[in-house]
Amino acid sequence: MTHPLRLGIAGLGTVGMGVVKILHEKQALLEGRTGRSIEITAVTARTKDKDRGISLDAYAWEEDPVKLAQRDDIDIFVELIGGHEGSALEATKAAIASGKDVVTANKAMLAHHGHALALQSEANGSVIRFEAAVAGGIPVMKSLTEGLAGNEITRVMGVMNGTCNYILTQMQATGRGYNALFKECAKLGFLEADPNLDVGGIDAGHKLSLLSSVAFGTQVNFEEMELEGIQCIELEDIEQAADMGFRIKLLGVAQMTERGLEQRMSPCLVPQNSPLGQLEGGTNMVVLEGDEVGQIFLRGAGAGQGPTASAVMSDIIEIARGTRLNTFGQSAHTLRKVNSTSSQTPAPYYIRLSLLDRPGALAKIATVLGQAGVSIDRMRQYGHEDKTAPVLIVTHKTVPQSLDQALHEIPETGVIEGTPVALRIENV
Repeated sequence: MTHPLRLGIAGLGTVGMGVVKILHEKQALLEGRTGRSIEITAVTARTKDKDRGISLDAYAWEEDPVKLAQRDDIDIFVELIGGHEGSALEATKAAIASGKDVVTANKAMLAHHGHALALQSEANGSVIRFEAAVAGGIPVMKSLTEGLAGNEITRVMGVMNGTCNYILTQMQATGRGYNALFKECAKLGFLEADPNLDVGGIDAGHKLSLLSSVAFGTQVNFEEMELEGIQCIELEDIEQAADMGFRIKLLGVAQMTERGLEQRMSPCLVPQNSPLGQLEGGTNMVVLEGDEVGQIFLRGAGAGQGPTASAVMSDIIEIARGTRLNTFGQSAHTLRKVNSTSSQTPAPYYIRLSLLDRPGALAKIATVLGQAGVSIDRMRQYGHEDKTAPVLIVTHKTVPQSLDQALHEIPETGVIEGTPVALRIENV
């Protein structure tokens, strides 16, 4: 009879207890699908005596995650501590050094140390699986490494932070501003301990860097990603973009070009009738484009106990069945170290500016845009507010350098108040 698969779980927060719950309630189902029992041997967390709703008395308790990772009576170290340094990283290294397989939801750790950990795991004959680290319950990593393995991936993009999508969709639905909804998310517990990880695009950027590595066979390179959060988005951007047929999303896009790997996470406009444009609340969506399969949309819960624990369990089940894949879909030794490049792909842009009520003001803006090589597709001017009038411009496709030149020169005309806001319009 096949011996049980033994787990050591580090981190008993929302996701960790979700995994414990699944194992408590679905033992027969899991054994039927894997041909062996899956058991928890030992656990660790910051607080031992906390009431977590499920008794942990049947499991050994370790105070130190590293010691848990080194136990002889576990086969898989389940890392749900979080953070890219400290105990999560040290315990993961210890587990690999001890020949243990690792299942983790830690996108920050992998975004910063993924290649080194993958090399270590291959040298020690262990595997690292991280389905739960990207887009919660959406099986995007398995789609890339298995379902689309016969494709050359041409582009990856998506909405991968539920908190940001909640804020942006609620701004449109309720007419409330960014600051009010940010405070609401803090009260509801939707924000990370460092809120900038969410609203600054860092959390979603971690996820995109992992997707890029698998999609394009490259070493993880989060450090050189273009990052911009949603803090600059005003309610008028939401309303006026909608008036022109668009919705604003914090959108990650990665693609390989002749110059190198483009990776950007930034607020973008998408057509409101597109799948991404219709994405509401905390839901995530990842779009994968392959040369053979075309465009694939994966939509689902990007966070929460059930969806994330489901993803953790999918990796555990994969190992229980005997499936052993390289961390990023191919040997870490073959992952290319490629140049990172800022986006040079032409795209239309949305520009918002506050135009002073002066004769010839609009003509000066049009002249600056034209001299920079930026052509106007559509333009709207709204009612005056004191001495200024909001003006919206949608450009034809242009390269980012031309737009940057125009945005630098527009304030020098002396006919606007404040700083122009420019958002890319992404074709989806």
